[in-house]
Amino acid sequence: MITQAQMASISRALPFWLSLGLVPLAVIGALLGGWTVLLLPLAGWGLFSLLDFVTGLETENADLDTPEDDLFWYRLVTLIWFPVQLALLFWLIWYAADAPHLSFIEKFGLFFGMGVISGTVGINYSHELMHQKNRLERWLGDLLLAMVMYGHFRSEHLLVHHRYVATPRDPVTARYNEGFHRFFPRVLWQCWWSAFKAERAMLARKGLPWHHRSNPFWRYWGLQAVFCALALWLGGWLGLYLFLHQAFVAVWQLELVNYIEHYGLTRKHLGNGKYEHVLPRHSWNAAHKASNWLLINLQRHSDHHYKPDRRFPLLQNHTEADAPQLPYGYPVMTLAAMVPPLWRRVMNPRVRKWRAIYYPEVTDWKAYSKADNPMPVR
Repeated sequence: MITQAQMASISRALPFWLSLGLVPLAVIGALLGGWTVLLLPLAGWGLFSLLDFVTGLETENADLDTPEDDLFWYRLVTLIWFPVQLALLFWLIWYAADAPHLSFIEKFGLFFGMGVISGTVGINYSHELMHQKNRLERWLGDLLLAMVMYGHFRSEHLLVHHRYVATPRDPVTARYNEGFHRFFPRVLWQCWWSAFKAERAMLARKGLPWHHRSNPFWRYWGLQAVFCALALWLGGWLGLYLFLHQAFVAVWQLELVNYIEHYGLTRKHLGNGKYEHVLPRHSWNAAHKASNWLLINLQRHSDHHYKPDRRFPLLQNHTEADAPQLPYGYPVMTLAAMVPPLWRRVMNPRVRKWRAIYYPEVTDWKAYSKADNPMPVR
């Protein structure tokens, strides 16, 4: 029998299960076709932007001393998501590849929407899972990344991004005035290469070559090959194309989020390649309630970088006194990032304000950026 305390815990966790509501939208799009293939992107951007407006901000913080057992219902949604996404994605490939009522354009739109799910939810959940010590959770994170052909993100995120965030050594820290359409192709290559170099360096410190079997890149490549083969088996060459299409959309979604999370922010260079410790001020924060439900508190990004080992229910909201604030939640901000003049108009004044508040001693940021550019990670 469920106790009153357990019911209270379930009710608090329930909003974070909203991601499951996206699954029926994909099924409806596949079965009905037409304009319904757009339900997923409309929900991901439109519905949650509207919900953010209606629900407002969530500034209340969870008790950091909450026992691990009390987080079960929060954790469970991240644990079950892999089989849910696996079943949905490969059912769609099997069904849609030969569906006579779906034109190629409709299939393209349907798998664009699937990419919205596997990027907005799947990669985001893998991000939560990869930070955990539990072996099962880390494996689930790897499997979710393999479904979008981006397994190296785990190495890049844990070994490079968290160490070098808000410095020139971090590929995914968007530079001031760098538009997303320049950022995206740059980061696709640099993320992979920085992740590979980080793993190679770890192996070299153990006296092992890069191609040693313990290099996780072998696991990344193997899992990705398995999913490609499954897509080919279920849907033929069109099925493989649709699988790769949703993977590209998912990665695009991820890098849109990466772009807005640290845009224009810089940690102070202390000399000799060293930087000040990561603080909440080095990430953009957003307290918008509904989009934080969908993104399991990813928008509390200032606290995530400050304390990376915190599970998502325990991430703290930082006010403007400690962290820069985005004017809107991620759904609106990612749309704005696609229009660089609009993005600069919204965000550049905020970056300049941030610089004036936290680093008033820096008067020439162009010169500072050149001086703050040590040799890349080897």
